[in-house]
Amino acid sequence: MPIAGIYGPEDFATERTQVVTAPPRTGTSSPPCALPAPALEWNSEVERATAPLYERVKHVIPPIEWPFMAPYVKAINELKGERDAVILAHNYQTPEIFHCVADIVGDSLQLAIEATKVKASTIIQCGVHFMAETSKILNPDKTVLIPDSRAGCSLAASLTAADVRLLRERFPGVPVVAYVNTSAEVKAEVDICCTSSNAVQVVESLNAPTVIFLPDQYLAKYVASKTDVKIIAWKGACEVHERFTGDELRAYRQADPAVQIIAHPECPPDVLAEADFTGSTAHMINWVRNKHPKRLVMITECSMADNVRAELPGIEMVQPCNLCPHMKRITLANILESLLYLREEVTVEPVIAERARRSVERMINLKN
Repeated sequence: MPIAGIYGPEDFATERTQVVTAPPRTGTSSPPCALPAPALEWNSEVERATAPLYERVKHVIPPIEWPFMAPYVKAINELKGERDAVILAHNYQTPEIFHCVADIVGDSLQLAIEATKVKASTIIQCGVHFMAETSKILNPDKTVLIPDSRAGCSLAASLTAADVRLLRERFPGVPVVAYVNTSAEVKAEVDICCTSSNAVQVVESLNAPTVIFLPDQYLAKYVASKTDVKIIAWKGACEVHERFTGDELRAYRQADPAVQIIAHPECPPDVLAEADFTGSTAHMINWVRNKHPKRLVMITECSMADNVRAELPGIEMVQPCNLCPHMKRITLANILESLLYLREEVTVEPVIAERARRSVERMINLKN
């Protein structure tokens, strides 16, 4: 079904509050609980300790680079136990993080679910800020850290809580779904959250003829193509996925008609029309595991292709390589600093957290 309507900041120009792309950075001074910095040098001990981990990534990290990464990997893995910390990493994190220091990996839905099961007292979120906020919302009594709080998201930055309230005024009684790629303040204003894995299921679970779906216009169009529910959308977009084009994909097919192309639903419709499969990052990974294509184009953030190739080296990856500048703010160096100095801590106003928790938990508890 076509989108019933699409709105953006210009529609509320006189009423809209200023968008803040990311919260201000926390202080960088060392707290009293700071641990001494480890020696970060490549030697035979580090080589032996990290050899099994390098086996996981040897197909995507050249041997000449590993001696610079290995001391950080060893130090991080040792400090996790000392700090009673667990590292959650999104599928877009680089291989040395995803395969070598993360304890839990996945897409936004997987990480949200796993965050509720974490026993450790400290969570380090290797992803972007809204993911760390979601972990804090679901774990109010735990310490949640993000190695760089400037790791924002173009989708989260496109929408404010005030925008949601104005949409509710314009469409009274229409339920509101928010993609998890939103701030805690936005989550507090909506009825339920969703991810790209379960967006159609969430929309249909509301049993309403019309649903407001925020903030990704392309995911909204994808959902609208899969349901009879009328969708009112917002003019947000992922700065990584919106850069792909249908012409680009057709060029890959012309170069090799046998190539397989899979795409994320945050991409524009002309891209999805050219893809052999469309799905969330978790669904894309499972598709590759099940199909084992000989030659593959993954239309999503670049590092996910590296992570899949590390696991399945027999697949030749053709990488368009659109990198997320926000995800790439997370590095081994600032993960180590996060563990050493317990920074940067993510906090959410308790009243907002309580309201946002309802919309996130409603998503998590939705039955298949």
